[in-house]
Amino acid sequence: MEIDYEYHDRDLSWLSFNYRILQEAADPNLPVYDRLKFIAIYSSNLDEFFRVRVASIRSLGEIGKKKLNQKLNLKPRKLHKTILKEVNRQLGEYGKVLRGQILPELNSSGVHLYFGDSLLPIHKDAVNYLFRTKVLAFLKPVFMKEGNEERFFLDNCAIYLALRLKSKQDPERLEYAYINIPSDDLPRFHELPETDRQFHYITLDDIIREHLDFVFPDHEVLNCCSIKLNKDADLHIDDEYDGNLIEKINKQIDKRNIGTPSRFLYDATMPDDLKEACSIAFGLSEQDMVAGGRYHNLNDLMKLPNPLGKTLESPKRKPLFYPPLDLAKSLFEEIRDRDHMLHFPYFSYDYVLRFFNEAAIDPKVRSLKITLYRMASQSLIGQALISAAKNGKEVTVFVEVKARFDEENNLRWAKRMEEAGIKIIYSIPGLKVHAKVALVQREEADGSLRGFAFLGTGNFNEVTAGVYSDSGLLTGKQNITAELDRVFHYLLDRTEPAPFEHILVSQFNLKERFIEAIDREIAWAKQGKEAHMIVKVNNLESQEMIDKLYEASQAGVKIDMLVRTICCLKPEVEGYSENIRITRIVDTFLEHARVWIFNNGGEPDVYLGSSDWMNRNLLRRIEVVYPVLDESIKAEVRSLIDLQFADNTKAAWLNTDLENIRKTPGKGALKISAQQAIHDFLTQKVRAMEARV
Repeated sequence: MEIDYEYHDRDLSWLSFNYRILQEAADPNLPVYDRLKFIAIYSSNLDEFFRVRVASIRSLGEIGKKKLNQKLNLKPRKLHKTILKEVNRQLGEYGKVLRGQILPELNSSGVHLYFGDSLLPIHKDAVNYLFRTKVLAFLKPVFMKEGNEERFFLDNCAIYLALRLKSKQDPERLEYAYINIPSDDLPRFHELPETDRQFHYITLDDIIREHLDFVFPDHEVLNCCSIKLNKDADLHIDDEYDGNLIEKINKQIDKRNIGTPSRFLYDATMPDDLKEACSIAFGLSEQDMVAGGRYHNLNDLMKLPNPLGKTLESPKRKPLFYPPLDLAKSLFEEIRDRDHMLHFPYFSYDYVLRFFNEAAIDPKVRSLKITLYRMASQSLIGQALISAAKNGKEVTVFVEVKARFDEENNLRWAKRMEEAGIKIIYSIPGLKVHAKVALVQREEADGSLRGFAFLGTGNFNEVTAGVYSDSGLLTGKQNITAELDRVFHYLLDRTEPAPFEHILVSQFNLKERFIEAIDREIAWAKQGKEAHMIVKVNNLESQEMIDKLYEASQAGVKIDMLVRTICCLKPEVEGYSENIRITRIVDTFLEHARVWIFNNGGEPDVYLGSSDWMNRNLLRRIEVVYPVLDESIKAEVRSLIDLQFADNTKAAWLNTDLENIRKTPGKGALKISAQQAIHDFLTQKVRAMEARV
C-alpha cells in the first residue's frame, strides 16, 4: 500500500529555526552580551524573512494562486495568517526574554540601557547636548495631511516615530505626523555619564522622544509610537534571457526601496486613530499591520557597546595555525601530492588568502579561475585577483550578481576587476552559480600545466569566514582539478562538459549521484547488512530527496541528519521515517558546511560542498560537491561530525511537530559543546603535527 507522506511547510520550518535562536537568547547560562547577540540575530533574521518570503507569499495570495504547495494544501493567505500567528507568539516570548531577563542582567552587571524608563537628572543635560549638536541636523518631520501625499514615504526597514498631536492654537484639532530616526547616519546607542560605577546608554530613539516639544513647538504631543515598514526586497526580473541582465539588476536594486509592503510594524500601544492615519498615509491594508514593541530594528543590539569587555561575553577563540602549510616554502608544492583540509573559523583563513596571494606572484602560475558569490566589501581576495592580472596571469572570475542583498557589492568589485584586465563572467540567465571553487594552473618543469584547487563549503569572504563554520580542501589531485576545469569551461562558453566521474555538479550529475548513493544504502539494508548515512545541510526542502530519505528509512537505513534551518522532512513518523533523526545546532559560529557520509558497506564515501537539498540548489543553480579521497581526512571529517551529534548543550532534536527539544547531559554526564569540542580536537591535531616536526 502506498503511504501518503507528510511534509513540513518550509516557512513554518524556518520560523522554528529562528525560534531556536531565541532559545539561545533565553539561556541564563550564557554571558549577557552573548544573549544580546542572539536577540539581535533573531531580529535581523525575522526582518529578512518578511522582506523576502512573506512578501512572496503575499504576492501569491494577491494573484489568486490556488495553493502554495499541493501536498500541504495551504492557500497563501491562510499560510500568511499562520505565519503571523506564530510570529506574534514568538515576539511575545522575545519581549519577555529581552525586558524580563537580559536588560535586568545587563543592569546588574553594571550596564544600564534606557529602555522606556525615565532619564536620571544627571543625564538630562548630556542628552540635550547630543540632541542639539548631533541629532537635530538629520531630522525630517512630516505632517500627514491631505494634499501632500507625495511626501508620505517610508524607507525600507528604516525606523520612525509616528505622532498624535494636538494643536495649541486649535485644541480641538488632532494632527498626525512622523519623524525619522536617523540610525543610518548616527549610532543607535549613545554613552552617557557614569554613575556609581554604572555605565549608561540611551537609544537614538529616546534622544528624539525627549525633545519632541522642540521639534513640534506649536503642538502638544499626545502619543509617540515607533513604526517601521518592511517592503518586498527581492529582485523581480521579468526576463533574464532577453536584454542586458546587469542593467536589469541595477534597475531592480534601485527599486528595492519602493517594493510592495510586506509588514508595517507598529507599537502595540498606538491608538486606533493614529493607526488609521498611518494606514491611509502609507497605503496599507489591515493584513500589513503587525503590532510590535516600543523599539524596532533591535538587530542594532549587536552594536551595543560593551564597556566591561571579556567579563560580559564568551572569550573569543584564536584561530589555529596549520603547521604543514606554515613550514612550506610553496603552498602549491605542499599540496602537489597531499591533500589538506582546513576547517574555519577554527583554522586561520589566512591560508586561503595565501593561496591567492602566491598565485598572484608565483612566476610559474599561468592562470587563475574562481567563482565568487558573496565578496567582502574590502575583499583581500579581490585585491589578490587584481594583482594576479597585473602580474600577467590569465585571470577569469565568475561573479554571481544575483546573490541577494550582495548584488551592488559584487557589481562594484566586478567593475574594478574588469578594469584591471580580468575576464569577468556574469550571471547565467535562469541559473545562479553558488559553487565555491578556485583553480590555479601552474607550469611544471617539463612545460606542462598542473592544476591546483581550493574547493569550499563557504563563500570566498574573509569577513564571514570568521563567524561561519565551513571547510575547504586544498588539492593537487589531477582527477579533481581536470574536472573542475571543465566546470569553468562550461561557465565560460556553456559547452556541454564531458561526464564528471569524481566531483558532483548540479545540472549534470549531482542529484543523480546522491540518489544512487541512497539506493546503494537501501540495497545494503535489504541484504540485512549495516546501512547508514549522515547528511549535514543548511536546508532540506526538495520533495524528491525527502521521498528518497523516507524510502531509505522504510528499508531500514539509519539516517542521522544535521539540518540547521529549513527542514520539510518530518522525522520519526511511524510507517516511513522512524529511522530518521534530525539535530539542530545553534552556537557561536553559524553552521554552514554541507557534509554527506554514506557507509557503503564499511568503505565510506565522504562528500563536502556548497549544495543544500533544496529545489533551487538541485535545479536552478550550479553547485559543486567534492569527494574526500584521503583516508585520514575522511576519518577527521567523521570525527568532527560525531562531535556534533554528541553535543548536549547547544544541540536540539527537531521533532515531528517542528519543536526544538534541547539535548541535555544525563546525570553525571560530561557537558559537550560541539564547537568547543571541535576546537579542542583540532588543537590536539596541531600539537601532534608540531611534535612530528
